[in-house]
Amino acid sequence: MEFQKDNTFFSGRLKSIGFAVKGAIKLITTEHSVMVQSSLAVLMIFAGFYFNISREEWMMQILAFGLVLGIESLNTAVEKVADFIHPEYHEKIGFIKDIAAGAVMFAAMAAIAVGLLIYVPKIM
Repeated sequence: MEFQKDNTFFSGRLKSIGFAVKGAIKLITTEHSVMVQSSLAVLMIFAGFYFNISREEWMMQILAFGLVLGIESLNTAVEKVADFIHPEYHEKIGFIKDIAAGAVMFAAMAAIAVGLLIYVPKIM
């Protein structure tokens, strides 16, 4: 099957959105780390309603879990491409995958800091 680019603006954008939704569903249903992080995002949404957080706190919380999920998605893509290109273990591929995982860790640490700044004062 040959790829044909859709040159019309509206239908091309709709197709792009369809691919993005398909990719998000694949991530949430097949990747355990994304399942956990999505569950934590839902938990934080419930906590936000429970503690009646401010608009600014909502913005920070949404940005935090959006950042984690976005970076985790890119990490997953890097891992899949690396495994496709070089299925056996290779030191350089391992190095690349470790760097991508480190990016997720940085995003997760920032999200944890945001959560602590929002919820510790409300719990205390």
